[in-house]
Amino acid sequence: MNYRTNFNSAFANRGMGLENDINETNNYYRTYDIALIYKKPTPIRITKTDYENLRITDGFFETQSTLDYNGVYRGFYIEFDAKETKSKTSFSINNIHKHQIEYIKKALKHGGIIFLIVRFTTLKKDYILKGNELLNFIETQNRKSIPLEYFEKNCYKIEIKYAPRLDYIKIVDKLIEEKVLLS
Repeated sequence: MNYRTNFNSAFANRGMGLENDINETNNYYRTYDIALIYKKPTPIRITKTDYENLRITDGFFETQSTLDYNGVYRGFYIEFDAKETKSKTSFSINNIHKHQIEYIKKALKHGGIIFLIVRFTTLKKDYILKGNELLNFIETQNRKSIPLEYFEKNCYKIEIKYAPRLDYIKIVDKLIEEKVLLS
């Protein structure tokens, strides 16, 4: 397995290995008309530009972002976030912003299929953590992190492949089946 994660990257660029894999996968899904999933741009207000060098020199985040990706698959609204951790034992809940947790609650209430793709970079393991499982863990556990064992027992593991790179849509099929059964 060849993970393209840059382990020496700056804090701001953490998650780019996973994001690149997801972006490559989403391109595959769009090319073969499987799903329409896109990375949402972070709304930024530009305050200074250097027109001579064609550069933005200053700006700020206009609003808090929601989750990284959204789209439609088989008539269902899909939204998810990509998170990475270097920990070998757990995923810190601090990696999920409070406004994202509130957004997950609202999106689930409106019937969306919401989840996180969590990569344990040093272990080379990727999981789908359903939004309702995340909320349940936060509400019922007195912990600041989700142990790896929880992922192994309660989440879906995603295997890295050549194409599509991170075939998460097979798991989304299972999430849709669960949703239909609960309806």
